[in-house]
Amino acid sequence: MAAELPNTIEEEVEEMRARAAPNPPTQVHMNMYAVPSPGIPGCPPGLEYLTQVDQLLIKQKVELVEGRVCFCIHSAAQLTVYSRAFFVLTHEALVGFESNNKYEVRNAMGQNVFYAVEENDCLNRQCCGPQRPFTIRVLDNFGHEIITINRPLKCMSCFFPCCLQELEVQSPPGNTVGYVIQQWHPFFPKFMVANEHHEPVLKIHGPFCGWSCLPDVDFEILTMDEVNKIGKISKQWTGLLREAFSDSDNFGIQFPLDLDVRMKAVMIGACFLIDFMFFETTN
Repeated sequence: MAAELPNTIEEEVEEMRARAAPNPPTQVHMNMYAVPSPGIPGCPPGLEYLTQVDQLLIKQKVELVEGRVCFCIHSAAQLTVYSRAFFVLTHEALVGFESNNKYEVRNAMGQNVFYAVEENDCLNRQCCGPQRPFTIRVLDNFGHEIITINRPLKCMSCFFPCCLQELEVQSPPGNTVGYVIQQWHPFFPKFMVANEHHEPVLKIHGPFCGWSCLPDVDFEILTMDEVNKIGKISKQWTGLLREAFSDSDNFGIQFPLDLDVRMKAVMIGACFLIDFMFFETTN
């Protein structure tokens, strides 16, 4: 069975915008949230909804051209109902091809509030794997780009403390609102969340080597004095089939309701960085 190659970057962005746009324009689908009218003082345009929430679910879409194992199916028509579901996950293993990541950002009720798509080229994806630089564009339900997340190419080894990970978050695109900066530690993942002036605001601490014996892996959001835990970014267990045959992940983000909306946007960027650093699998 021949697998289709991934779309171009432009096609992927347009696909996400088409999916996000209500149809017809005046109608909003039941699983979408109609964003409030813009104009909240001090809030970047497009982030108004984040002022109303204290948690988000980020769900990575399963890609049909990724995988880690060799699996052969002669005919999908020969599969049972159960194995058809299994086929959707294992079909991505046919070519071992890493595609651009796509995500849905949902509220606590499961409504889609944002969409996110990685912008990258084939060479970076295949040669650099999870260390690759990327741009992730976050769109609202009307297809407008409201957040741009940029990650430059840097070393991920704990033996090179002079070249640690850093991620920039812009909202609206072109206007920097904050950074996520990795802090060197030989065993524990540590990050500093900074504002647009590189002034420290919060810290993020993860478990030993980004690993946990529990189904969920929690990265705690702490105040700068590391005394108070104010939230967390959790990598959630997605089920045996997804965990075994794809690198598609689900994340939950919890933060204070009154947290600066720009820092909430930076937390979304931090979630993507954590995904790539600890849970994106090298094919």
